[in-house]
Amino acid sequence: MEIEIRTVIQPKPEGAVVSAPEPAAQLAKIETENLCVYYGRVKALDDISIHIPDRRVIALIGPSGCGKSTFLRSLNRMNDLIDSARVSGRVLLDGQDIYAPRVDVHDLRKRVGMVFQRANPFPMSIFDNVAYGPRIHGERHRNRLEEIVERSLTQAALWDEVKDSLKRSAFNLSGGQQQRLCIARCLAVGPEVLLMDEPCSALDPNATYRIEELMNELKEQYCIVIVTHNMQQAARVSSLTGFFLKGELIEFGDTSRLFTSPSDQRTEDYIRGRFG
Repeated sequence: MEIEIRTVIQPKPEGAVVSAPEPAAQLAKIETENLCVYYGRVKALDDISIHIPDRRVIALIGPSGCGKSTFLRSLNRMNDLIDSARVSGRVLLDGQDIYAPRVDVHDLRKRVGMVFQRANPFPMSIFDNVAYGPRIHGERHRNRLEEIVERSLTQAALWDEVKDSLKRSAFNLSGGQQQRLCIARCLAVGPEVLLMDEPCSALDPNATYRIEELMNELKEQYCIVIVTHNMQQAARVSSLTGFFLKGELIEFGDTSRLFTSPSDQRTEDYIRGRFG
């Protein structure tokens, strides 16, 4: 489906200027239509409609509690794991509603993988961490598993560092290596979309740089959506940025334009450090 990438603006204060739509047309990988998420009676997301193109890095920014992580989790139904969560509206992956009754959630999470804020390697070897997903999905041939592990670790820029120690515990790796291992584990099942929830928040600058380099490489093959509190990181790695505030998507569009000439005063105030 061909769609037009445009800045999405929620209602704003009187006198605010609305920018013109972005001219470039891209193929949408993910679309949300009037998405609302509730935790009990609390409305965490309010009427979010957004088009996310394939093979780009999309950054989501905003103060703590603004709804950006809730939005991220809605893209692979991680909110299903919260008893009080309720969703309305639609989330489309390649035009198919992921909340439709017959959707296989396990298959969905294979297609839309997630990397969490803190590295969470399993208590097993480096090899078995990466091979875990393919084994769960039925792969039993050792040669095939070895190919998948090598490919995934190479994609995650970790192979050269661990190829001689694949039998070692994943807990022996540094924090940055563990996070790249988790990315490799996600890649091993062949996803189409990578969701990253503040993947560098617990890492030092060198490890952060490696993850950012990795995102720039992976975007050639995957749609990547990243939540970050680091606006410099958003500016460095993303093509498009969305600004969330109090459960609303205030603005979404080209990253360089959003950071240099935002359309909404609230976006500018946040970027300039006036709140949040």
